[in-house]
Amino acid sequence: MASGLVLEGGAMRGLFTAGVLDVLMENNVTFDATVGVSAGAAFGVNMKSKQIGRVLRYNLRFAGKPYYASWKSWRRSGNLYAENFCFHIIPEKLDVFDKKTFMANPMEFWCVATDAATGEPVYHKLRDAGYVDLEWIRASSSIPFFAHPVAIKGHYYFDGGVSDSVPYDFLVKNNFDKKVVITTQPKEYRKKQSKLFPIEKVILREYPAVLKKLATRAEDYNAVLDEIQRDEDNGETFVIRPPYPLNIGTVESDKDEIKRVYEVGCEEGKKILPGLVEYLKD
Repeated sequence: MASGLVLEGGAMRGLFTAGVLDVLMENNVTFDATVGVSAGAAFGVNMKSKQIGRVLRYNLRFAGKPYYASWKSWRRSGNLYAENFCFHIIPEKLDVFDKKTFMANPMEFWCVATDAATGEPVYHKLRDAGYVDLEWIRASSSIPFFAHPVAIKGHYYFDGGVSDSVPYDFLVKNNFDKKVVITTQPKEYRKKQSKLFPIEKVILREYPAVLKKLATRAEDYNAVLDEIQRDEDNGETFVIRPPYPLNIGTVESDKDEIKRVYEVGCEEGKKILPGLVEYLKD
């Protein structure tokens, strides 16, 4: 029976996901495939390389550094998270990503980006954690307005959350028998239309398909959450959520806050572990 894991985005709320995944790795819980979007891809990919603690480690090391993630970086370059430093210098030089283990791990890892021309989701299977794979992760994390689109092989891509905030449909369409979802918002959460949309309409006017998606993003996101809820109630899906709103900034420099959200994930991971193991049994 094929098992699939979905990792929602959410910027620094993704530290919750990192905490859950570290507990799963410590207890040898594995999946046939994982699909992540935005922070779910950037942080979750460490599950395939089996690097327990790496997400917390580099976020603590570079917290508050303007060359990592800052409004200063955004004003200077148009990217809230410094593109080259975050997605290449860190994994290639400063906190090295374990490519050998990544490639040896049979679990597939997919990330989702949004085609800037069509507004549709594009799923990319990561293969070697090389330059192109890292650019796909960057594309999956490039939130319109807060980051420029990423050019890959002549096409431009934005954050996968624009078109597929919680890529649950990937598991449904590919007939996974066991479906597990990690969200970064509590069960009662539902998205509201962004207050930035009037500004986005001006800034992103050359990307009409992306704007069309952004206009209905809240409704689309909430519809997916409702579907997941129904499947969870029917015992078809296992969902892991924060027990309450995490209330952490999009850019967080407070190391105590970073550790707090990560530890919430660890505690929730330990709490749900017996039930998850039982659910994943054949």
